[in-house]
Amino acid sequence: MFWEALGSVVIGLAIAYASTRRLPERLPAPPLVFATGAVAALFGGLVTHTAVGGGHPLATLVGAVVMCVALLSLLIRPSGRLRRSAAA
Repeated sequence: MFWEALGSVVIGLAIAYASTRRLPERLPAPPLVFATGAVAALFGGLVTHTAVGGGHPLATLVGAVVMCVALLSLLIRPSGRLRRSAAA
């Protein structure tokens, strides 16, 4: 369980690093992105480990990746200006 948790955090930090390198202008401050990535991956790994049980480290890490990507995608801001309709 310890290695799964450590692996989840490392994966979360790696995904957060990749996202800050790929989309720096569309994400908030990097410390927030790194913290969100690590905590989301750890939480995703915990939920997956609880759901599938022990002995499935690959499934646990996949769950960590899915949760990390999902929560980091919520931090992405729209590109460009927002358009408002005349009725609004």
